[in-house]
Amino acid sequence: MDRRPQFEQFSDSPPTESEDVVIHVDSAATGRRLHHRHTTNGSIPHMSNTDKRKARWENLLLAYKTLGVVFGGLVTSPLYVYPSMPLMSPTEDDYLGIYSIMFWTLTLIGVVKYASIALKADDQGEGGTFALYSLLCRNMNIGILSSRPSNPNEGTEKQSRLAKFFRKSIIARRLLLFISMLGMCMVIGDGILTPAISVLSAINGVKAPFPSIGSSLVEALSAVVLIILFLLQKFGTSRVSFLFSPIMGAWTLCTPLVGIYSIISHYPSIFKAISPHYIFRFFWRNRKEGWVTLGGTVLCITGSEALFADLGHFNRSSIQIAFLFTIYPSLVLTYAGQTAYLIKNPNDHRDGFYKFIPTTIYWPIFVISTLAAIVASQSLISATFSVIKQSVVLDYFPRVKVVHTSPSKEGEVYSPEVNYILMVLCVAVILIFGDGEDIGNAFGVVVSLVMLITTILLTLVMIIIWRTPPVLVALYFFVFFVMEGVYVSAVFTKITEGGWIPFAISFILAFIMFGWYYGRQRKIEYELTHKITSDRLGVLLSDPRVQRVPGFCFFYTNIQDGLTPMLGHYIKNMKSLHQVTMFTTLRYLMVPKVAPHERIVVNKLGLKGIYGCVIQYGYADPLNLEGDDFVSQVTNSLLAHIQDGSGCLPSDPAEIQREISYLEEARSAGIVHVRGKTRFHIGKSCGWFDTSMLAFYEVLHTNCRSALPALGVPLPQRIEVGMLYEA
Repeated sequence: MDRRPQFEQFSDSPPTESEDVVIHVDSAATGRRLHHRHTTNGSIPHMSNTDKRKARWENLLLAYKTLGVVFGGLVTSPLYVYPSMPLMSPTEDDYLGIYSIMFWTLTLIGVVKYASIALKADDQGEGGTFALYSLLCRNMNIGILSSRPSNPNEGTEKQSRLAKFFRKSIIARRLLLFISMLGMCMVIGDGILTPAISVLSAINGVKAPFPSIGSSLVEALSAVVLIILFLLQKFGTSRVSFLFSPIMGAWTLCTPLVGIYSIISHYPSIFKAISPHYIFRFFWRNRKEGWVTLGGTVLCITGSEALFADLGHFNRSSIQIAFLFTIYPSLVLTYAGQTAYLIKNPNDHRDGFYKFIPTTIYWPIFVISTLAAIVASQSLISATFSVIKQSVVLDYFPRVKVVHTSPSKEGEVYSPEVNYILMVLCVAVILIFGDGEDIGNAFGVVVSLVMLITTILLTLVMIIIWRTPPVLVALYFFVFFVMEGVYVSAVFTKITEGGWIPFAISFILAFIMFGWYYGRQRKIEYELTHKITSDRLGVLLSDPRVQRVPGFCFFYTNIQDGLTPMLGHYIKNMKSLHQVTMFTTLRYLMVPKVAPHERIVVNKLGLKGIYGCVIQYGYADPLNLEGDDFVSQVTNSLLAHIQDGSGCLPSDPAEIQREISYLEEARSAGIVHVRGKTRFHIGKSCGWFDTSMLAFYEVLHTNCRSALPALGVPLPQRIEVGMLYEA
C-alpha cells in the first residue's frame, strides 16, 4: 500500500472568540494524556485552589523530568565549547569577551527566543521545525505535498498578503518545504554529532590523571561506549529512563557549584563581563580571528532547539520552569567558572572543562559527566527516531521499520535500519575526525542552521497567524536573523575542517527525501489522471465474465477522489471481485493527533458490497492498528454505519439486517488484503531529469519496506498486484 496524505481536503476552521479550545497532548514523560485547556479570548478557565495546587505540583514534577529528556544536549555543552575554539595565546580580555558573547547568546536565544516566543508557536501541543511548517500550511490552507496551485480565492478573505502570496506561488511553497526539510535533515545530523562529541569529550577526561593514555585509546573507548548504547536501543528506554533525570539533575547541580568555587578561587569579578562592551572590545581587538571564534562559541547554545522540539512530550510551563530556574543559571555559572579558571590558566583551553575541576572531586565529576553525556546522546538518538517516523508517515522518507518500544509511552520508537546507520556514522565520525575541534566545527554548522531556520519560520508565524505588529516582527527578525546569520557565516569558514560533515549528511538525506517525494508526486498524478469512477466500476462489474467471489477484501488505494487505476487492471485480468470490497486509504492530516472517534471513516460507494474507508492519522500518532484488531475496528465501524442507516445505506430494518448478514457472511469466508506493486515505465520520450529521478525513486521503492506490515497483516492474507505506470 502506497501512502500519501490528502491535505488539500483538510482545513482547520478557527474557533469563535467564545469557544474553549482543548488540546490533548500525550506525554512521553509521564505515560499518560495531559489536557491543556485555554481559550481563544485569553480568559482562564475556573479552577479550584486544590486543582491549582495540584497543577503546580504536576508542572514541577514534569519540569524535573524534562532534565533527562529535553536538556541533555544543552546542559552538557560545557564539555566541548572551549576545546572547540581556535584560540591562539588568549588574554584576559579575550576570555571576558568570549564569556560575554556566551552569556548574551544564552540570554537572547535561550530565554527570549525559545523559552518566551517559540514555545507559544505550538501546533496543538507539538513543537519543532515540522510543527511550525504544518501550522503554517494549515492556516494558509495550502497542500503540504501538492504541486498544483491552490484556489487563490478560496478562504483568503481574512488572510494576510503574505499568505495569499504563498497560496498563489508554487515556488514559494516549495521553498518553504525545502527549508523545513533542511531543518529535519539537520536534526538527524544532530543525532549523529551529539553522541560523538558528547561521549568523546566526557571520556577525554581520563587523559588528565593518566597522561600516558593517548588519543587513539580515548577514541576507541568512546566508540565502544557508543556501540553498546546503540545496540541497547532495541530494548527501549522505559526500564532505565527513571535514571535519566537524577543523572542530569546531579550534573546540573554539580557543575555550577564547581563554577562558583572556581569564581571565588580564581576571578571573583568575572560577572563584569556581562556588560556588552566587552563584546565590542573583543571584536575590535581580534577582528577576523574573533569572528572565526564564533564557530566554537555557538556551541554554548547547542540543544536549545530541544526546548521547542520536545514540547509535545511535556508542556510549555514545565519546560520554561526547568530552563529558567535550573538550566540557564547552571550554564551561566558553569561557563563563568570555566572562564575564571582560564583567565588564570590561559593555555588550558584545549581541556577547558576537566582542568577547572578540583582534584578532590575529579573522579565523581568524571563519572557524572560520562553518564550525562550518555543520557544526552540517548535524547538525541530518540529524537532522530521520532523525526524519521514523522517523515515516514507523511511520505517524505522511504518506509523503514518503526517499532514502539513502550506499551505506555507512544513517543518511544525505534527503527532498526536507522539505528545501525546512526551507529556506523557516529563511530566513523569519532575514528576519522577524532579531534574534538573538527567535530565541534561540524556541530556548529548544525546548531546555527537549525536556529536560523526556526527564526525564519517563526517570523512567518508572527506575520501570517499571530498578526504581530510589523515593528515587533521587524525587531525580532533583525535581532535574531543578524545574530544567527553572523554565527552561520563564522561556521561556514570551517567547511574544510569538519564542517562539511553535516552538509554531506544533509545533502544525502535531502536527495533521498526529494527523490522519494518526486516519485510519489508523479505516481499520485498518474492515479488521479487514470482513476476509476463509481460509474466506471459499475460498468466493469456488469460484465457477465466478472464474478463476485466469497470473502472480505481490503483494497488499498492512495486516492480518495475516485478509485485507483490498479482496480481496473485487477478486474480485467482476474475477472473477479470479492463479495465485500473495502477500498482503504491511509490519510495523514496536518495535525499532531486525531481523536479516536474520528480515526476510521466509512461510507458506501453506491454498489452492493462496495465501501470506502479512510483511516486518519496525525503526524505524531502511532500506527497501532494490528492485524485482526485492524479488521475488527474497520468492520465494527462499518456495522455501526449500516445500523445508523445514513447516507446511501438502506433505512429499512429488514434491509439493514440483510446488509449486516451479507457483511458477516463475507467476513467468515476469509479476509484478504490487496495492494498495488507499481513501477514506472520510463520511455524514450522522458527527459533526463525525469529519467534520473524516477530511476532513483524506483531504487528506493524497491528496497523500502511494504506499508502492509505496519498494519500487522499476516502474509497468507496479502496479495500484491503489479502494474506499470507510464512516466
